[in-house]
Amino acid sequence: DSNGTLSVPLTSLGTDDQALSLAGNTLTLEDGGTVDLSGYLDDTDTDDQTLSLVGTNLSIADGNTVDLSSIDTDTDDQTLSIVGDQLSIADGNTVTVPTADGSETIVNGGGINAVTGSGTSGDPYVVTGTEVDGSVTNEVNTGFAVNAGNLDITDSNGTLSVPLTSLGTDDQTASEVNSDTPVDVDGDGVTEATVEEVIQDIAPITSKAARIFYPPSIAVDASTNGSFSIDLYAQYIAQYGSPTVASVGAPAAVPTYAANEIYYYVTYADPTVFNTATMSIDGNGVLSYTIIGQPADYNALINVVFVVK
Repeated sequence: DSNGTLSVPLTSLGTDDQALSLAGNTLTLEDGGTVDLSGYLDDTDTDDQTLSLVGTNLSIADGNTVDLSSIDTDTDDQTLSIVGDQLSIADGNTVTVPTADGSETIVNGGGINAVTGSGTSGDPYVVTGTEVDGSVTNEVNTGFAVNAGNLDITDSNGTLSVPLTSLGTDDQTASEVNSDTPVDVDGDGVTEATVEEVIQDIAPITSKAARIFYPPSIAVDASTNGSFSIDLYAQYIAQYGSPTVASVGAPAAVPTYAANEIYYYVTYADPTVFNTATMSIDGNGVLSYTIIGQPADYNALINVVFVVK
C-alpha cells in the first residue's frame, strides 16, 4: 500500500492449509496466530479515484491526463436519403416507406373558384368562389311561365318577360319539309324527298278508284251441294306474293295489304248455284257459302272485289 510492503514468510506457517481472516487491522490464522497490521494499513487511504473532463482532456484523480482531441472529430452524424420508396441512413440500414393508397386529398381550383391552405388540421383547404358581377342572388332562377304571349323568367331580382312573338314561327309548306327517309312511294323508281312529293304520289293511290281492285281468279268447286268456306285473303297473298311471270326490272312479288287493311265484297254470285241469302265474309276475308245446285255448263260466275280501307 502507500506505506510500503509487508512480507510474511509463509514457510513459517507450515504446510497445514488454514484459512486467513481479517478483522479490523488484525490478520488471524485459523488454528492460532494473529498479526497486527495497523502499522502497515491506513484506514482512510482508499483507492477511490475521480474522472473529470476539461475541454478534450480526460483526467483521473491522483493520476494522469489523456488528450482526447485526436478523436473529437469522430461524431455520430448520419445522413438520411430516399430513392423511390427506400429510406436509407448513412452507415446504417434501409427501410421501405409505405406508398400512397389513394386516400390523399388533392384539391385544384378552377374557373371562378380558388383553393387556399395546405390541407392540414391547422391550415385546412378553403375553396373560395369569386362573384363575377358582384351579386350573389341574380344567378338563381325561381320559375318560368308563359303569360299572355310572353315567356316570364323569374329570379331574385324580379321577372323578365320575353315576347314569344319576337321569336317568329317555323311555318313551312309541304315542299319545304324534307322526308326523314326518302322512299319510292308510287313504285316508279324515283324516291320522294319532300312531304309534298309524297302527298302527290299517294293521292292517286288513295283516291276512290285507286282503292278498289279485283283479287286474282279463284277456282270454286260447285260439283257438290253443301256449305263450304274459302279464304279469299290467303288466295290473294298466295298469288300476288308468287306471280308466275314479272316484267323486266319488276319486284319478285306484287305489293300487298294486311288482312285488316281491306274490305271484302262479293258483287255478284249465280243464284242458281249459290245461296246468296246465307253467303258471308268475315273481317279477315274468309268467305262462307252454300252450293244449292250445279251449273248446267259446269261454269258459275262469282265476282269478288277488294277495297283498301
